Amino acid sequence: MLQPVSKFFVRVMQRYLPDPFLFAVILTFIVFILGIALTDNGPLQMVQHWVGGFWNLLAFSMQMVLILVTGFILANSPLFKKALGAIASVAKTPGQGIMLVGIVSALASWINWGFGLVIGALVAKEVARRVPNVHFPLLIATAYMGFVVWHAGLAGSVPLVIATEGHFLAAQIGVIPTSQTIFAPFNLIIAIVILILVPILGRMMMPPADESIAIDPNLLVETENTYDVASSTPAEKLENSPVVSILISIMGFTYIIHYFFTKGFNLNLNIVIFTFLFMGILLHWTPRSFLNSLTEAIKGSSGIVVQFPFYAGIMGMMITSGLAALMSQWFVSISTETTFPLFTFLSAGLVNIFVPSGGGQWAVQAPIMVPAGIELGVDTARVAMAVAWGDAWTNMIQPFWALPALAIAGLGAKDIMGYTTVMLIVSGVLIGLGLVVL
Repeated sequence: MLQPVSKFFVRVMQRYLPDPFLFAVILTFIVFILGIALTDNGPLQMVQHWVGGFWNLLAFSMQMVLILVTGFILANSPLFKKALGAIASVAKTPGQGIMLVGIVSALASWINWGFGLVIGALVAKEVARRVPNVHFPLLIATAYMGFVVWHAGLAGSVPLVIATEGHFLAAQIGVIPTSQTIFAPFNLIIAIVILILVPILGRMMMPPADESIAIDPNLLVETENTYDVASSTPAEKLENSPVVSILISIMGFTYIIHYFFTKGFNLNLNIVIFTFLFMGILLHWTPRSFLNSLTEAIKGSSGIVVQFPFYAGIMGMMITSGLAALMSQWFVSISTETTFPLFTFLSAGLVNIFVPSGGGQWAVQAPIMVPAGIELGVDTARVAMAVAWGDAWTNMIQPFWALPALAIAGLGAKDIMGYTTVMLIVSGVLIGLGLVVL
């Protein structure tokens, strides 16, 4: 039923979607022009806002790189690789393979967005190696579609930020525990619905067998690094000894256990990164294995490193010029107590196209949406999750976060974005209804 729709969007994206870096540059021009047209800022002022914001996300960028890198390292550990192979072997047909990838990627993204991006693509590769004639672009697209649930999950930036003492709105709203955001019934129900949707939608978009674009399984075989202990130097012996990994892991897990015993399951961004880091160190067993995986992980984060300053510059123009406030205030002006979560969600989706950073977007919208929600009598936790869902939602047409999965698969953004556009439309309807009705 969805094949003609997905084919249409695939053709559109393949023809018109530029490289993600050019996408960021084009968005820079769009915001620059809108700032001049809709606010009282001139060209020179917009350039100053752009440069003024260019380096404002360096600390947050490092957190984002670390959460991606640690997620990749964990997913690439020997134990997890064996588990991925066992999971992929469950699929016997192309349809089963696509549904399996959708389930795994969505669940993994809910646990950790960096982990989900990587593990979804790795499972997709394992499925492609085992299942003949599976449509590879749709397989990777389905792996990315699971990413839509990330901001409602354990590593969601917005719920973790407001659960952290001393956050920038703490004096106004206090600290809101994850029991009221991530684990709130309304959020869990929406997340479960989307988790079910991802594999089903992927299967419904599967093209006929004669139109499938399969990949040669031989291209997906990874070479194993060999090491000769007898001819190694003392330094190499140390690098390939588990002693260092075990000792440093003991220190790391001592703190992790202490944290959860004293603070419960109240997650924040730093503890998530810390936990994934030391799980990765331990499961790789030797420093050399860990460092080899780290080298591969850093390659996937190169796009983040280069593009984040441009998006920080876009944010600088959006915020300092008042353009982001203008967009958000327009949605507030047409909202009621009932519709406010929906319009918050839609406004967050729009802003996310220009500011694809959960924490950065919260910094943009929270000072507007939170006071408006309080004035209308809307629960602040629901407002926060509406922003979180909006941020994750339009990632389906924002190629920025697809970069790691695309790097693993060797595909371009235009190869998968036609399929993810269909996901954008269907999931947007369901999430919007959930935020209003539940």
